[in-house]
Amino acid sequence: MENDTPNAEPLQWQKGTLDPDASTPCLEIAGDGDLIRLRESDSPDLVVTTSKAKLRAFILGVKAGEFDHLV
Repeated sequence: MENDTPNAEPLQWQKGTLDPDASTPCLEIAGDGDLIRLRESDSPDLVVTTSKAKLRAFILGVKAGEFDHLV
């Protein structure tokens, strides 16, 4: 998926490198100005958009163990 702005550069999607099996579907992330885009590699047309501040709060929550009960 590309930016919604005409003539914008394609997003540069980044995969995590800690997955030992690079062929399995994974979460990808891309910066888009003040926004962060997230997608699953096996469903690239479904993109979730959030702000950098919200993503940061979520990551801090993950690091603090707030979501451990989900995995």
